[in-house]
Amino acid sequence: MSLLFIAPNRDTEVWKKALLEKDSNLDIEIWPKVENKERVTFAVCWNHPKNVLGNYPNLQAVSSLGAGVNHLLTDVALPEKVRLSRVVTPSLKNQLAEYLLNSVLNYRNHIPRYVDQKREGYWAPHAAIPKNECTIGIMGLGEMGTASAQLLTLNGYNVVGWSKSKKEIAGITCYSKSERDDFLAQTNILICLLPLTEKTEGILDLELFKKLKKPAYIINAGRGEHLIEEDLIYGIDTNALEGACLDVFEEEPLPSNHLFWNRPKIMITPHIAAITDPVEGAEVILENYKRSLSGMALINEVIREEGY
Repeated sequence: MSLLFIAPNRDTEVWKKALLEKDSNLDIEIWPKVENKERVTFAVCWNHPKNVLGNYPNLQAVSSLGAGVNHLLTDVALPEKVRLSRVVTPSLKNQLAEYLLNSVLNYRNHIPRYVDQKREGYWAPHAAIPKNECTIGIMGLGEMGTASAQLLTLNGYNVVGWSKSKKEIAGITCYSKSERDDFLAQTNILICLLPLTEKTEGILDLELFKKLKKPAYIINAGRGEHLIEEDLIYGIDTNALEGACLDVFEEEPLPSNHLFWNRPKIMITPHIAAITDPVEGAEVILENYKRSLSGMALINEVIREEGY
């Protein structure tokens, strides 16, 4: 039996080394050089080519290399019987939480504006947005969202959360699916960490922006498809939004001619909010590989109907 690694834009040799250090007897194949497709029973993927997973007749389970699984759920070549899982590690949660805290601080202290002023050689101070005037609303309270909410709360922010079912998190007011408007009405820094499903695609639209408490700001570290890009630009142009920080996009890399590049009120980072550490990730992957061989439930196993 062998484990297949398909991650064209990642250092696969580093991952192979991390896995072999935990179990030197592993048989690891690195796509596209696969010697025996029949031996592959488990695959690890990130931004894998479409239809490639349909070439392995004995595939039993596939793990995402990170917390997101949309690249697996949308793969029509992947048989329904193949189980899916994702990797969520302590450092992944910490990275995302720190990214979001930094994004909030940048917004409150006008850091992108000062970067532009430095480029122009222009000196002008701007009053920071008081912390007590900021309510941070997090859409999506899974493991990643909960960790982020807790760090923001520890840093003195008023944090509210919204999820499909109402959560109980100490120090955080939580809302359920039916209470979205109440959640939005008190939120002026909105963070999207939702999984991508048919119901959440395009959820960040002009209608939602108008329901936020003003001044309003958007941070999207969920998936690019959550955002209606034209609505974001219109929302900024009509002052429904002060701006946005985006780490994910419909098309990645973001094309050089995209309108977002020329918008000073839109902060762009290249999908780096949270990157799985190979040493931590290898431990989860190896455990799930062994579990798949034994027919056991996987760690962070994905429910296809739910989208996560």
